[in-house]
Amino acid sequence: MTPGLPMSVPAPGLPARVRIHEVGARDGLQNEQTVIPTEVKAEFVRRLAAAGLDTVEATSFVHPKWVPQLADAEQLFPSVRDLAPGVRLPVLVPNERGLDRALALGADRIAVFGSATESFAQANLNRTVDAALAMFAPVVARAKEAGAHVRGYLSMCFGDPWEGPVPIPQVVRVCRALLDQGCDELSLGDTIGVATPGHVTALLTALNEAGVGTDVIGVHFHDTYGQALANTLAALQHGVTTVDASAGGLGGCPYAKSATGNLATEDLVWMLQGLGIETGVDLDRLTATSVWMAERLGRPSPSRTVRALSSSLDSASHKE
Repeated sequence: MTPGLPMSVPAPGLPARVRIHEVGARDGLQNEQTVIPTEVKAEFVRRLAAAGLDTVEATSFVHPKWVPQLADAEQLFPSVRDLAPGVRLPVLVPNERGLDRALALGADRIAVFGSATESFAQANLNRTVDAALAMFAPVVARAKEAGAHVRGYLSMCFGDPWEGPVPIPQVVRVCRALLDQGCDELSLGDTIGVATPGHVTALLTALNEAGVGTDVIGVHFHDTYGQALANTLAALQHGVTTVDASAGGLGGCPYAKSATGNLATEDLVWMLQGLGIETGVDLDRLTATSVWMAERLGRPSPSRTVRALSSSLDSASHKE
């Protein structure tokens, strides 16, 4: 066993393969205080894809006033659009104008970003939950007409910093509405990281009972209370096969001050490899990519796996 590979001991009842939806280049970098140069972002996307991640969320076509860190979407996306066959490059669009910009550049995987709670809908979108859904309807319809795959992000699925615990039926209603509009996939966001495994299982069960198949559900956990991997395992045990994660644990939520970083992709891959679950990801190359980005951000990666593996590799090199 090398330092970069855990011992593989499969557990019963888990998927054979998991698709990692990498969000570091968008969700991670949009929260940086400083603007990252376009060429660094492009290289980050290329390195993530080279590490075996086949879904790398590239950028967001939101107005630069709201997310200045991603104001270069028009310059960035064409430079990474044709990375390699089979590499998916989703982009976030807030409205029809954002959709127009994305489609004009050839984007074929679109995401909209909604909320399960009224407080966060007002803070993030400046409108009610139902008004946000009404805004998404033509975006989803037009994207589907253009042949694009559409993902519906839903934030605050487990808890809200203003409203507290979020009732499960409230989450199910908005999920059902996004699917009815035509979304191909949902991403359930634990935006402030308060979910626990039992809550995860209860929400997934309620969604199934409402006619939402597990095959269209992805999960997006934050690690505020150290529960992201435990929650991911609960989702895998339920049959979920799409998990969002961010290389090096980059990112959080600028509108939810109690939120810490996303689940680190390296931490996720370490667990999945230990369970014998295929991801297609080269953990050493991914770790090297996160170390490279951390150097450009001027701070160490918060990922425990990145720190452990980079330390092991440094020690090994010093012995040679």
